[in-house]
Amino acid sequence: MRGVIFDGKQPLVADDLEVREPGPGEVLVSVAAAGLCHSDLSVVDGTIPYPVPVVLGHEGAGVVRATGPGVEHVAPGDHVALSTLAACGVCGECGRGRPTMCRESIGKPTRPFTRKGERLFHFAASSVFAERTVVKAVQAVRIPESMPLTSAALIGCSVLTGVGAVLNRARVRPGESVVVIGAGGIGLNVLQGARIAGASVAVAVDSDPRKEAAARQFGATHFVDASAPPGSPAAVREILPDGADHAFECVGDTGLVRQAVDLLGRHGQAVLLGVPPAGAEASFRVDSLFLDKAILGCRYGSSSPQSDIPRYAGLYREGRLLLDELVTRTYPVEDFARAADDTLHGRVSRAVLTFR
Repeated sequence: MRGVIFDGKQPLVADDLEVREPGPGEVLVSVAAAGLCHSDLSVVDGTIPYPVPVVLGHEGAGVVRATGPGVEHVAPGDHVALSTLAACGVCGECGRGRPTMCRESIGKPTRPFTRKGERLFHFAASSVFAERTVVKAVQAVRIPESMPLTSAALIGCSVLTGVGAVLNRARVRPGESVVVIGAGGIGLNVLQGARIAGASVAVAVDSDPRKEAAARQFGATHFVDASAPPGSPAAVREILPDGADHAFECVGDTGLVRQAVDLLGRHGQAVLLGVPPAGAEASFRVDSLFLDKAILGCRYGSSSPQSDIPRYAGLYREGRLLLDELVTRTYPVEDFARAADDTLHGRVSRAVLTFR
C-alpha cells in the first residue's frame, strides 16, 4: 500500500508499506483523506524530535475495515474521524475527564507498519498518510456518512485543537474579546471557535495580508497585517485599548508568546498553541501578571474526542462550523512534496492528501 515515510533524512512516498491486522481494542481503517499539518513537517525539519523511520500523518478520516476483539462502538463500514489521542480510559486523568493528560497517550510510539522487513513507527498514534492504518478503538469516532471525508479529516487535529482551545481551555464567554496570532489552519479554527462562543471582538494577526479574507470568513472582526506599520502590538491596541480578554499564539514563536502576554488586559489569558523548537524558552515581565493574567498551555484543545467530534459534526450540519471551507486544495498522496511546499509557503490554509 502507499504511504509517506520519513527516514530521518527526507520524506518519501512508498508503495510497498504493510500494516498488521488489528489486535484487541484496535481498529483497522482505510484512510480516505488526511490533512497536512505543520506538525508533520516539524518532524521532517527536526522541530519535533521523533524516532525514525516513521509513517507520517495525524489528521485523517476514513472507513473502518476491521475491528479487533472487544471493539463495539464502531463496525466495518462505519465512517470515522480519527483523533491522535490514544488514551487508556482507566487512569486518573481519564477518569477526571482529561484524556489529553493520559500518560499512555504521550511518548509511547508503536510500530505496526513494515516495509521490506523493517518495522516503522506510528506518528502520533495515527499515521494517516497511509492507505490503511491501525489505531486504538478510542481514536475512531463515528461520523455521519453524509459528511465529506475530505472535510471530516480536519476535525482530528486542527478543529479539535483550535476550536477546543476556545471552548474547553480558555472557555471564552459571550461578549469577550479575542486576539489570534497566526491565521493558519489552527488560527482559523480558533477564530471560528471564538465566533461560536459569542466573542464580540476577534482580531486576527498575521504577517501575510493574503490571509485576511479567510480570517474574516471564519470569524475575525478585524485583521492586522503584522508586516505593516505601526506593527501588530500598536495596531491591536488601537482596536482593544484596554487589552484582550484572550490571546492565542498559534505560530510557535517565542517572541509572539511574549506579544500575546503583553496584549492582555486585566484578567486576560494567553493560550499557547504553536509548537516552538524543543527546549525553546520565552520571557515576560512577571509584574505584568499581577492583574490576574494567566498563561495557559493547551494540548490538543483540552479535548475529549469521543464527545467533541460528534459535537463538532453537529455544528457542521447546522452550518455553524466551517469544514469544507478549510480545505484549500486536495492532492493525491503521490503529490506530497507539492502539498508540503504549498503549506510551508502559505499558499494554502489546509492541504488535504487523498487516497482515492
